[in-house]
Amino acid sequence: MAKTKTVFVCQECGYESPKWMGRCPGCQNWNTLVEETVRPVESAGRVHQRRDSKPSLLTDVELEEEPRILTGMKEFNRVMGGGVVPASLTLVGGDPGIGKSTLLLQVSDQLARNGRKVLYISGEESLRQTKMRARRLGITSDCLYVLAETDIHQIEAHLQDVRPEILIIDSIQTIYNSDMSSAPGSISQIKECTGELMRLAKTSGIAVFIVGHVTKNGALAGPRTLEHMVDTVLYFEGERHHTFRILRAVKNRFGSTNEMGVFEMKESGLSEVANPSEIFLQERTKGAAGSAIVAAMEGTRPVLVEVQALVTPTSFGYPRRMAAGMDSHRVSLLMAVLEKRVGLLLQNQDAYINVAGGIKLDEPAIDLAAAISIASSFRNQPTQITDIFIGEVGLTGEVRRVSRIEQRVNEAYKLGFSRAYIPEKNQGGWSPPKGMQLVGVASLNQAIDLALGGSEDLKPGSEFFPSDL
Repeated sequence: MAKTKTVFVCQECGYESPKWMGRCPGCQNWNTLVEETVRPVESAGRVHQRRDSKPSLLTDVELEEEPRILTGMKEFNRVMGGGVVPASLTLVGGDPGIGKSTLLLQVSDQLARNGRKVLYISGEESLRQTKMRARRLGITSDCLYVLAETDIHQIEAHLQDVRPEILIIDSIQTIYNSDMSSAPGSISQIKECTGELMRLAKTSGIAVFIVGHVTKNGALAGPRTLEHMVDTVLYFEGERHHTFRILRAVKNRFGSTNEMGVFEMKESGLSEVANPSEIFLQERTKGAAGSAIVAAMEGTRPVLVEVQALVTPTSFGYPRRMAAGMDSHRVSLLMAVLEKRVGLLLQNQDAYINVAGGIKLDEPAIDLAAAISIASSFRNQPTQITDIFIGEVGLTGEVRRVSRIEQRVNEAYKLGFSRAYIPEKNQGGWSPPKGMQLVGVASLNQAIDLALGGSEDLKPGSEFFPSDL
């Protein structure tokens, strides 16, 4: 009888070691290595090469456009790239209690109402608990099957009986393979079960959704190879104290990864937010210093959000720079440009930047709005309520052009804005809506002079790039 071989596997990153170590060399986390038994590889379990397979020229391969499966949620369809692709494997991650199960149960109901056969497998709830949640959400579809099971072999057997078009696993951490000795939720179990589900999806044409837990750092629990195995990775984000949820695609083999869907959590479940710009701007305070509006692009959708800044004298030797919703390093860079190129004395000021609504922005076009909000708070001088700021700021103080300026300006016009500060190089080649005034700016100094008035240190109308101060 062969000797049983064991290996120590990190439960955070999947690093394997022949002996136990207190700290994982892969992810540097402590006490994450767990002993697992290595299953011997049997010849019957290997993937045999098909005799009738042979290489083909790419030009000779016939391509058939398969219609996507549309749900009743336009926001969900947008993030998925236009709908659910048959024979795809999608991983949905998010914080506990954020609404992952609610979202997928509502999607299951809408697909079932359209005549699609859906099998919802819950490894965390009993059938009665799932029924209670479905009743609260108003789900009464006749084509929605539910199952409480955690054994991957039993799941395969039920798939042969039901033959669904859509399969939902909630969650992958509770599914296990009885042929393996490791506990459910371990790295080896997650990899093995995900690989089996991927094989089922590709061979049977079933669209599979799996729910994944996240770690305390916000990353999906399990090895990084889990994200490489699936076709699409969705993150369901949001603050527990806010009712709005954001669905993002960080990986999508069948569509864009820049799309965003906005939902609102209500007592009856999740509802779509067709125009998120109105939601993010509805609580804006009129006449408050330190506020600027920017039109950011989330995939193909322009979204108007408020960038807030609070600049106060520091009580410490080293001023604080804190940012929520945007990169804090980018904030430090903009404050250095404001001090060097515009002449604002910010070296003894604490700065706190916040993107209202809990949304996260990472594109360069928000630079101008962030810089204007910082200057507005520093001078205690508010911007006009109908002004919007779009542009990237360089280290020399120039305002650089951005993409899709026409879509951004049109969205601002629909929401009642009448003046847009945009890069000077973005003015030509298109026509703004009637009633929208475009102000082209070449430098950050010029934008601040026009939006807030001239500074005390610099005379209005001076050169756009002043000498070092």
